[in-house]
Amino acid sequence: MKTTANKTVFVGLSGGVDSSVAALRLKQQGYNVVGVFIKVWQPDFLTCNWERERLDAMRVAAKLSIPFLTCDAEEVYKKDVADYFIAEYLAGRTPNPDVMCNKYVKFGAFMTFADTHNADFIATGHYAQNVLIDQRYQLKRGIDKNKDQSYFLWTLTQAQLARTLFPIGNNQKSDIRAQAAAAGLLTAHKKDSQGICFLGHVDIGEFLSHYVSLASGDVLDTTGNCIGTHAGALIYTLGQRQGFTLTEQKKSRTIMYVVDRDFKRNTITVAATRPAIASSHHLILSKCNFIQPLQTGQTLGIQTRYRQTPLLASIFRIVESTCELALMDETEKPALGQSCVLYEGENCLGGGIISAYVSHDR
Repeated sequence: MKTTANKTVFVGLSGGVDSSVAALRLKQQGYNVVGVFIKVWQPDFLTCNWERERLDAMRVAAKLSIPFLTCDAEEVYKKDVADYFIAEYLAGRTPNPDVMCNKYVKFGAFMTFADTHNADFIATGHYAQNVLIDQRYQLKRGIDKNKDQSYFLWTLTQAQLARTLFPIGNNQKSDIRAQAAAAGLLTAHKKDSQGICFLGHVDIGEFLSHYVSLASGDVLDTTGNCIGTHAGALIYTLGQRQGFTLTEQKKSRTIMYVVDRDFKRNTITVAATRPAIASSHHLILSKCNFIQPLQTGQTLGIQTRYRQTPLLASIFRIVESTCELALMDETEKPALGQSCVLYEGENCLGGGIISAYVSHDR
């Protein structure tokens, strides 16, 4: 347990209910709490809502009688989140901007900002738990399984966890809203934000069209027949089931999934079943971060997308920041560029970026 006496914690106040209750709880626990709104880059063509969110955050700080500051992370967000997002799509991969937002903004620029003001800790409204066991910090899933956000936090290091608090990860969302209402916080019944971190819901095609020329193309079936049109092969990801138009619109038609993309021909291929890879395949992860020590042969659970039921895999090889995982069951084919997060029960062990999948005879 961290001693609260004379300890200062900077809480990332987003203007939502989760961060509001995080600040409330920390103040009740005796910390010197400072509310901080993180200002990020937003493109001119999107509806700007950061001023409204900042005002809500400021009102929460006033209600709690805590100081309020603004952290300017606009440059970092543009470079390490937005530009990354665009570059990954242009490279034919499917990025996860929320992971990069956590790495470079919330636990990067924000933590640096807290350092410059001599804060002892930072805190966020993530649904996750940070527990010290045998001199090592363990990142655990949030109690609320529908809100657990550990998947997006796999880049955290031991040094960062040592200075990070997750005050709401041990409760259900309903409890958080109830506590906010009891405290008279204006965010108690505010709708949760959706979509990309800070930007909200973004239409991928519309967003990318401002940075690259997208052309409509053919939707093919698995035999090569044209059965519809799409808005540009770059904006689709494996397993996607919407965003394209089929020539024959039948109410009884089976749901169709994207199973392949050809960027040179600007086509996508769809089928009635999700794309899958056999258990003879290995996943290659790059840019890995390991929160806990791992070893070759270790069996663990993996998630290649958020809210996925964990799959079993074993560690085949680890070389510096690259990890090769042997799948133990057939599974849906993950999109390159997505995060693969490693678990042992409720404990998040780390993760990496899916860079390849290869067949491997056993």
